[in-house]
Amino acid sequence: MSSLPRKPIQRFIKRCADVIAAACALILSSVFILPTALWIRLSMGSPVLFRQTRPGRHGKPFSICKFRTMRDAVDADGNPLPDEDRLTTVGSFVRKYSLDEFPQFLNVLAGTMSIVGPRPLLTQYLPLYNERQATRHNVTPGITGWAQVNGRNAISWDQKFEYDAWYVENWSLWLDAKIFLLTVLKVVRRSDISQEGAATMPEFTGSDNPPA
Repeated sequence: MSSLPRKPIQRFIKRCADVIAAACALILSSVFILPTALWIRLSMGSPVLFRQTRPGRHGKPFSICKFRTMRDAVDADGNPLPDEDRLTTVGSFVRKYSLDEFPQFLNVLAGTMSIVGPRPLLTQYLPLYNERQATRHNVTPGITGWAQVNGRNAISWDQKFEYDAWYVENWSLWLDAKIFLLTVLKVVRRSDISQEGAATMPEFTGSDNPPA
């Protein structure tokens, strides 16, 4: 069970901090957001933003908003090409510097996401989680999280979900502050963008570990 419901005051402070941080981030990052949007529009056309339904807290669906980094390229049968074939040069740069994440501050303002929390993943993963992994949905998903500062896309799914579960069990405002500062260092160092030999994180097909 999430520790957050037992900490209503801390949850209120977290929400206030989210709103203030997201508003400030959107204002301060406008110098990056506007040129990035124009660059994507000129190189890939419309749409500039990528929207996709993701499961939020308690699995409630919401529309995540990110900068588009891939072409809508398909094979002869109409199936999307692998990520490495659809990821553009512009998209690689945008991902490298985490510029694609900036529009998610709009999700934070809307309350569907937080600055810190488990990353919102694909809806089709929901039935694949074991009992412990599913606890990641006891809290609001975040732009960055404990798994992101401990390997991001360079670690396995099982490792990532274990970090998410640990975060839910040990949440505190101090932990959020620590994760935020570590995230800044990760972005500056541009580390753990993807797994070795893959353009992005491979698809999750189920855990090798039995349910808890």
